Amino acid sequence: MGRLGRRGWAAIAIACLGAVVGSGLAWLLFVGVPWWWASGGSSPTVATEQNMPPEPERKIKARLFYVTEDGRGLTPVEHEVPYGADVVTQARAILEAQIAPPSEPLVSAIPAGTKLRAVFVTGSAAYVDLSGEVVTGHPGGSLDEQLTTYSVVSAITANLPAVSAVQILVDGKEVDSLAGHVDLRQPLPAMPDWVR
Repeated sequence: MGRLGRRGWAAIAIACLGAVVGSGLAWLLFVGVPWWWASGGSSPTVATEQNMPPEPERKIKARLFYVTEDGRGLTPVEHEVPYGADVVTQARAILEAQIAPPSEPLVSAIPAGTKLRAVFVTGSAAYVDLSGEVVTGHPGGSLDEQLTTYSVVSAITANLPAVSAVQILVDGKEVDSLAGHVDLRQPLPAMPDWVR
């Protein structure tokens, strides 16, 4: 061991170790903590479509139609609906909003439980396929049937200039009427007289 002995060599080893650790700490202070150490060993977060907040859904304003206070006509109410990239998608968004139960004091002319099954557009006519509840839940009567029919027709024709007539189907089939008063065997044009 020479003149230093065991204690001397131990002191030198401790001094060398202290110098290495000290220089490492000094490097961290001057250079900074490397990204892989600061992030706990994981790679840095990169902005991607997966972790970006979703963009707000685009909306448009549409006129929907509800029963007037006296129960004898329809009144237009402006309502926001999702934007549709094409006429069929837009028609679906408008009809789903029209069929949805409204908040008070608005009253819908469409029977509760009615669902939109499908929408088709051919030329200037739209074909709206509603579920059977539009018939089974209908209160009947000529006035109520007119209001139900023209709330659907008006919702489409008032908001989609390319569509001038609407035919209502039930459970995928043509029907003569909903309650025996309005002929639904062909597309119906808008009837402004019902809107007040």
